[in-house]
Amino acid sequence: MSNDLGLSFHATAGWFSAVKRPSYVFVSVTNAHAAALPTALGMAIRRCYISDDRVNIQAIQYPPATQVIAAALPDPGSVMSGEFGEILTYFYQGATALPKAAVGLRRWHLKQDRNKAAPYSDVVHLVLPNWPTSSAMDTVLCSEVKAKSTKSKFEPIKNAIEGCETDRTSRLAGTLVWLRERAITGATEGASVAQLNRFIKLAGLPPTVKKFQAVAVVCDSLVTEEAAKAPATASPDYEVVVISVPKLKATYEAAYTAAMNAVPSAVATAKITNTK
Repeated sequence: MSNDLGLSFHATAGWFSAVKRPSYVFVSVTNAHAAALPTALGMAIRRCYISDDRVNIQAIQYPPATQVIAAALPDPGSVMSGEFGEILTYFYQGATALPKAAVGLRRWHLKQDRNKAAPYSDVVHLVLPNWPTSSAMDTVLCSEVKAKSTKSKFEPIKNAIEGCETDRTSRLAGTLVWLRERAITGATEGASVAQLNRFIKLAGLPPTVKKFQAVAVVCDSLVTEEAAKAPATASPDYEVVVISVPKLKATYEAAYTAAMNAVPSAVATAKITNTK
């Protein structure tokens, strides 16, 4: 579940209509859902970068709250586009685990530079159906995400597949260790140190499952051309997913505008309390 974002995977599963093609999965977001995404995702996007509590605390010293939020969010451009694609994939990937509960590992709030991409694997969930008991059904889901919102020579499917190969061979392992270290310091949200260790320290425990996806989030006006570049045959090692979003550039910009204005209701209360 993703309750600390204000959205659950059950609530967002209906955004995505998936059709299995011979070599990839085609996922479409309807015009109606795309129009609703900025409002639906605004608060969740802001919480991916900075929590309600942190906004509340910092806004007392550096008002208004939107100034605090702006210091955490990327400016319009390629990083914003890419991270919107990652956050959209976060909800798609979490929904694919249903009815099992997936623990999302969100790394956007750990960025050192708001206008540079977050490090390590893009989207990671842990599925632990019998937790705290380990089982052979324990699964890590990992997606490499590339977004394309405007016409260019960039090939999101090809680049997502290349990144997915890096995840498979080395990067996912490094991501889990990095997140465990951040969890030890109390910096992460979501998975506990024990849950991360389940996929790091395997000695004496049942083997785990790893599932990889190469995801291209593409504007619907470009998706036919881009989907034609998908591999001719499916890979046994990963799944290619193409997510079509109507008016992707306008959608992600509106979503981040909503995130900028997603001020916690407790800000005003915190100010009053601070003056007493």
